[in-house]
Amino acid sequence: MTIRLPTDSALLKKNFTFGVATSSYQIEGAIHEGGRISSIWDTFCQKEGKVLNGESGEIACDHYHRWQADLELIESLGVDAYRFSIAWPRIIAEDGSVLEEGLIFYENIINTLNEKGIKPYVTLYHWDLPQHLEDRGGWLNRETAYHFADYADVVCQRFGDRVHTYTTLNEPWCSAYMGYRFGLHAPGLTGNRFGFQAMHHLLLAHGLALPKMRAAAPKASHGIVLNMQPYYPLTDSKADIEAAKFAEDEFNHFYAQPILMGSYPESFAKAWPEDLPLIVPGDLEIISGKIDYMGINYYSRGVVKHQPDSYYEGAPAEELFGGDVERTTMDWEVYPDGLTDLLVGLNDRYELPPIYITENGMASDDLIEDGRVNDEQRVRYFDSHLNALDQSIRKGVNVAGYFAWSLMDNFEWAEGYSKRFGMVFVDYETQARTLKNSAVSYRQLLSERS
Repeated sequence: MTIRLPTDSALLKKNFTFGVATSSYQIEGAIHEGGRISSIWDTFCQKEGKVLNGESGEIACDHYHRWQADLELIESLGVDAYRFSIAWPRIIAEDGSVLEEGLIFYENIINTLNEKGIKPYVTLYHWDLPQHLEDRGGWLNRETAYHFADYADVVCQRFGDRVHTYTTLNEPWCSAYMGYRFGLHAPGLTGNRFGFQAMHHLLLAHGLALPKMRAAAPKASHGIVLNMQPYYPLTDSKADIEAAKFAEDEFNHFYAQPILMGSYPESFAKAWPEDLPLIVPGDLEIISGKIDYMGINYYSRGVVKHQPDSYYEGAPAEELFGGDVERTTMDWEVYPDGLTDLLVGLNDRYELPPIYITENGMASDDLIEDGRVNDEQRVRYFDSHLNALDQSIRKGVNVAGYFAWSLMDNFEWAEGYSKRFGMVFVDYETQARTLKNSAVSYRQLLSERS
């Protein structure tokens, strides 16, 4: 099994960007080195029962010490770009001073990537909020948005246009809802009001940072990354159709619409009138400042049915199809057509900037056998989703690039090290890296581009 695209696919043109992606807390380790201060994930991992097997990112993939070899590995894949995140706790100390050693660490990565002809795509926030800011309210405190803008300014002043593309936030849905609404991620708070206020302050942070980032790096591209999935009604009943529309609002448009249109969906206020966030006049104008691109992370879809008390509830896709469906070890349905439907739907609803698929991939039970990792399901996953992306472009969506998630197996948040998303197998005891068949197939696809 290999990854195959039509010979006339826009994905095979030189101006289409292919890359791989990681995030700081998931791979770096060395949480006590280089002056790095504590993050909310350091704290969360220490709480009993929050992370599978009590695991943490203390060592992870030891990328902090192995970054040079890891960049050589990335170069061997023939990708155009590497998307990675900067750890805020490595850059700004609790007293507000700048941590030079942290800047040097990332500067070395950025300079080496440029020397290798690989475009650096830098994410400024992939969930590792400094703990001292959480102690003062975290994303429930409006001041955190201003601290983020100052941090973004420090980074962009230092690296400037040596970075090809800057991302303010990765998946604010996860930061706000998983961290402050459902309590499944750091810092582990629960409640609709918490989740919605965190959501608004995260988006405000994005908007406040953009002008500073542009001033410091005027030739770079600047945007945000949202995780999205389409929702489908279990039946063709009016109630289920409305449930699917509401689910898409809550998951996708509560984040996209403020950024792209300067307003929250009307369903937001109707559903939770007592839990609405405090919105200061002028906030939405700040949030909806121009972005150069939007990143979309896609993994699966949702199937829902009407539920009177909560507007909708999830339904198994098997119930829709009346049979088995393919799933990953995250128990997520494999549904590539959802990527096409999502992108076409967004293109119909909004005036979109260029789109990057900034994460797409799957977790599987990978094992090394005779020195090889035959992750056949992942190869099929990439093949089907890249072909779905090709269909999106043919239907008029302006997609500029694709990043496979993830470069290597890593710390999968509350799931610890139990889920392997990488194209590269990591032996966590020896830190040995082994290319999986999916990495070989990805490299082969990229070598065939005209």
